[in-house]
Amino acid sequence: MIDFSTRKPLAIALLLGAALLAGGLPALAQEEDEEQYEAQIPAVSIYKAMLDANKQTGWVQFRNFADQQLIYFTALQTMHCRLSEIRYSINSETLDQRFPLAKCDPELPFNLPSDDSQNWLYLGLKPGEAQTIAVQAVWDDGSGSEIVVYQPCKNPDATCASIKTIKKGKKRADEPSPATPVR
Repeated sequence: MIDFSTRKPLAIALLLGAALLAGGLPALAQEEDEEQYEAQIPAVSIYKAMLDANKQTGWVQFRNFADQQLIYFTALQTMHCRLSEIRYSINSETLDQRFPLAKCDPELPFNLPSDDSQNWLYLGLKPGEAQTIAVQAVWDDGSGSEIVVYQPCKNPDATCASIKTIKKGKKRADEPSPATPVR
């Protein structure tokens, strides 16, 4: 055990060192290490994991309401900050239509903006018009998700969708191949 009464300069040095290590740095030193925070959109890998997690419950949802068949794109819109487009087609797999994306706010990347238009939230169709909807998400890095074909759930009062088929997205010619073969 160290006798601090006879070694005051050593005791002060040890206490000062401990204070510095514990974060008690002078304010001037802290200011030099500070950086201005800028909101950043999370990595596309996080969004891809979210998309995969939502596949079973539906990237889109069907609902019968007010003498219309509504198809909600809400789950996909929560990923709008990393999407370049949402491709879809009704009753075919041609993916010949594009659904509008909400404007991205990097400070709230998963939130949907509040505006009255709602044109980026759902499609309104005639009752029973859509037997299926094929959907593909295209990321801001140019890669596309698999193509999932959804159909309305059997419960006509529910807001939901069930998977009819899943097709792998076509690989782009300029998409890089893995460096090592997959086993």
